[in-house]
Amino acid sequence: MSFAFVFPGQGSQSVGMMTAYGDAAVVRATFDEASAALGDDLWTMVAEGPTEVLTQTVNTQPVMLTAGIAAWRLWLEKGGNKPAVLAGHSLGEYAALVASGVISLKDAVPLVRLRAAAMQEAVPVGTGAMAAILGLDTPGIVAACAESAQGEVVEPVNFNANGQTVIAGHKAAVERAIEACKARGAKLAKALPVSAPFHSSLIRPAADKLAVRLAELTLNVPSIPVINNVDVAIENEPARIKDALIRQAYSPVRWVETIQKMAAMGVSTVAECGPGKVLAGLTKRCADGVVGVALADAAAIEANLGLE
Repeated sequence: MSFAFVFPGQGSQSVGMMTAYGDAAVVRATFDEASAALGDDLWTMVAEGPTEVLTQTVNTQPVMLTAGIAAWRLWLEKGGNKPAVLAGHSLGEYAALVASGVISLKDAVPLVRLRAAAMQEAVPVGTGAMAAILGLDTPGIVAACAESAQGEVVEPVNFNANGQTVIAGHKAAVERAIEACKARGAKLAKALPVSAPFHSSLIRPAADKLAVRLAELTLNVPSIPVINNVDVAIENEPARIKDALIRQAYSPVRWVETIQKMAAMGVSTVAECGPGKVLAGLTKRCADGVVGVALADAAAIEANLGLE
């Protein structure tokens, strides 16, 4: 049996989150490198906030990418083994690609800021929405979205765990779908505090801008396999990796299938690399016999160095 690393996306950020990793020089150095590439002080943003600034999509995406790589580098510095396979949830896929050597951190940080800005520009604030649906199966959610669209867009966009799905689209359509899901027996259906309908087809204009920037970048062959979100596939050709990243912006995150693919590859432990514990909590609900651990602080990294 082997282990995998996964990287979190937006939603796990909080002011002061990196203090959990102590005063490790490699963590600060990673933030310094990312800040220099971006021309923005990410360390102060994380350390001091305010929360309203940190949670702006154009800041959250480069911050969470940098945080994931800081934790990854700390893991390696402490002698941790390299995992058999990598993946990342939404934005986290970029951290997985940096960890695998496909793209450098200095190229990835400005890229994800562009991605964030393009996503927000595609759908003005207040126009789109997202909602979490718990306790309703996929066919029920698909049916609820279909009847709620009424000429607008609302669709499943994150298949996070069995019984936990996120929908997104036009604000009014999402609100109608929330009620339709409740009527079909959902245990919980509630709007999420986000600024855009990420991974919905409404985000497609952002993918065009992402494609232009990716065409200018040189990507490498992965040193560790990365399972992508959009196809649940492992790609080695840089052109195919770029294509998957472009489509990922407006396509569903197939997380359940990602963890199931890891299980089929013989993975027994999935370690979430970076602040937060969301993905670790989802793991056991995605595939039987797979354990999730969160490397959300220095102590957790020390405790799990025996993974192999």
